[in-house]
Amino acid sequence: MTLSKILLLAFAFFFTYIEGRVHGKTKPKHLHIVSLISLPPAPAPAPQAASPSYYTDSPSPGPSPNLVRSLANVYNVLSFGAVGDGDTDDTQAFKMAWDTACFQNEPAILLAPDDYSFMIQPTVFTGPCKTSLVFQIDGTIMPPDGPESWPSKTNKRQWLLFYKIDGMSMQGGGVIDGRGEKWWNLPCKPHKGPNGATLPGPCDSPVAMRFFMSSNLIVQGLEVKNSPQFHFRFDNCQDVTVQMLSIKSPPRSPNTDGIHIENTNNVQIYNSVVSNGDDCVSIGAGCHNVNIKNITCGPSHGISIGSLGIGNSRACVSNITVRDSVIKHSDNGVRIKTWQGGYGSVSKISFHNINMETVRNPIIIDQYYCQTKNCTNQTSAVHISDILYTSIKGTYDVRSPPLHLACSDSVPCTNLELAEIELLPAQGQFVADPFCWNAYGAMQNLTIPPISCLLDGIPQYIGQNTIDQYCQNNLY
Repeated sequence: MTLSKILLLAFAFFFTYIEGRVHGKTKPKHLHIVSLISLPPAPAPAPQAASPSYYTDSPSPGPSPNLVRSLANVYNVLSFGAVGDGDTDDTQAFKMAWDTACFQNEPAILLAPDDYSFMIQPTVFTGPCKTSLVFQIDGTIMPPDGPESWPSKTNKRQWLLFYKIDGMSMQGGGVIDGRGEKWWNLPCKPHKGPNGATLPGPCDSPVAMRFFMSSNLIVQGLEVKNSPQFHFRFDNCQDVTVQMLSIKSPPRSPNTDGIHIENTNNVQIYNSVVSNGDDCVSIGAGCHNVNIKNITCGPSHGISIGSLGIGNSRACVSNITVRDSVIKHSDNGVRIKTWQGGYGSVSKISFHNINMETVRNPIIIDQYYCQTKNCTNQTSAVHISDILYTSIKGTYDVRSPPLHLACSDSVPCTNLELAEIELLPAQGQFVADPFCWNAYGAMQNLTIPPISCLLDGIPQYIGQNTIDQYCQNNLY
């Protein structure tokens, strides 16, 4: 672990003891000063695949509390002109506080204090900063209320973007309120048009918190709710820890993934509760070395790898572990989903000790993922291999089979291993048969239900073209 991340972990952990120097004697008199933040192109540049590297499971010991206290400088947004009444635009105060904290030569804290509600327009907070930074949210922060209130010439795909940050902890006992209801009810959203139709029209909705091309990040302790789209999104990031979050939105809120990562490596997601209208955690292309542990997920769409391979694209995903978690009242449990026509590989995936409570499709591989009725059959596919399912137990919703392993016609799934699978119907006594298609693997012991549809060994017709060499060369 790098020295900068050690300092950041200690700095964030000991914040409650800090007696720092609060900067800004009075509210500035000249609030027309423009922040020095520079915006990247909008939309932000397309992510490029990042080079994976290993992470360590435990942080190294940090500096003593006395050292951290002596280094702290607190920049309270109220001292930069924020009002915090929930209606006044406090964007400029946050940007000025960010600029001031970011350009310090010693660790700094940007503070949004409790008992205040701050409305912030869509904004980019740009780094790198000169020092490690804590963004302490103890009050409530929120965007403009719905599409009609959104600035007309501003990107509608993101609210707060953190760009090229190296070393930041976002934390606190406060609330990030995405105010998403008016976005969810746009006629273009699923089932929101007349008579339940989905109508054409502008449909962009903002991600609440997006981190792009950033590293050494910690997000912890916050309540996050009602995002218009994804609650958190990490693109092209390295060394990310997310823990002790509460993420909530209604079960029918569309595309409200809790945490989405893309081209992001060395990620730890721990000890959090997520209930929403889409995946609790979704893992996109270019992700490696991801450890997910002790998540309570649901109602939701489960924990997903994918969707991958959209638009005939390559996807490389490896070294993902999901363990010691609960998924309840969800449309899926642990899922791998890919589009036909893609290529690349998903490999070295482990799902261990997952408890299912009335879940449709507790274990699902879907290589025919399609969001319309017009997807055509294609021969290429992302290769799925070396997937381990152990100690997956609980109850399933009888509307779907307990296991659904639908692999590509032309690129079979290989080396699927299952052990200690015990899945019983949530209602009734009839145990449904699993579904398998072109899925090769082995059961390490007896399972409930028996998985007799799993094919033994390795398919004879799997060839060199099935194994994507680019993905193989980038496995770590």
